[in-house]
Amino acid sequence: MADMVNVAVDAMGGDNAPTETVKGAVEAVNADKRVKVFLVGRENVINEELRKYTFNAEQLETVHAEEVIETGEPPVMAIRKKKESSIVKAMYLVKNGECDALVSAGSTGALLVGGQVIVGRIKGVERPPLAPVIPNMNGVSLLLDCGANVDARPSQLLQFAKMGSVYMESVIGVKSPKVGLVNIGVEEEKGNALTKETYPLLQNCPEIRFIGNVEARDIPMGAADVLVCEAFVGNVVLKMLEGVSGALIQKIKGGMMLSLRSKIGALLVKPALKQTLKGFSTEEYGGAPLLGLNGLVVKTHGSSKSVEIRNSILQCIAFKEQKINQKIREQVVLGD
Repeated sequence: MADMVNVAVDAMGGDNAPTETVKGAVEAVNADKRVKVFLVGRENVINEELRKYTFNAEQLETVHAEEVIETGEPPVMAIRKKKESSIVKAMYLVKNGECDALVSAGSTGALLVGGQVIVGRIKGVERPPLAPVIPNMNGVSLLLDCGANVDARPSQLLQFAKMGSVYMESVIGVKSPKVGLVNIGVEEEKGNALTKETYPLLQNCPEIRFIGNVEARDIPMGAADVLVCEAFVGNVVLKMLEGVSGALIQKIKGGMMLSLRSKIGALLVKPALKQTLKGFSTEEYGGAPLLGLNGLVVKTHGSSKSVEIRNSILQCIAFKEQKINQKIREQVVLGD
């Protein structure tokens, strides 16, 4: 068990907890023998869910936590007062080295605060960005930041670009990833004060492959592998992509049911269409890692089902095996 990747899962976080979080944890341990999951939450509730499944007991353990941090609670106050909450207890498992990573569909604010206050930043990292993988025409891109740092500075965006490049190359397997600065035009002089100051920093950084500014309309086409921006812009981009994707899927399904001819056509194209749409589902790529911490913290959607929980747990394996934090220290911090 010494080589196991230990992942703490906030069993009580999210709209569908604990049913979907427990199911996702079981699916993860059944899919890969390298991972051990620590389900953190109300033990009697978790055990009731576990009775539904068959799994290797050596790969799954429960850790009791009586309290739950709700989404609407002030994050700082909740982290300070609810020491017996599932998020806080899971954070300390990572901080104390008992677990390599934490996966949670719970309060984003609590995860961001707890990640920095409890787990702690890697020395030299200015701000940890939240970095989801988003699908595009050619595969996937890494968007950072999408929610952690609304008022970022140019030097922080430079670190985001470096950390994003490390993650894309080592975890996703994209060699020499293209880095783009999200902006309102491709010209170098376009943008606000932040993007104008950041552009030359990225342009003159030898550790990354900077391709210039990227407009929002080019993001779904796969213009860049690493998309750099501050959290306000990143969150708008992310939510817009999710909304458009969901609307298109509903429109396609509705169109196929309009007539007998369209229904027959739908039956013929269903297998190919299902496979294509699967590639645009964010569930397939796991959660968003908070990069630059002393341990890995992964945020999944509040509405996550078991497939996203499972994939978020499994992505922690590559993070540890590829020694992402060590590479961030060497290439991002020491390289500055």
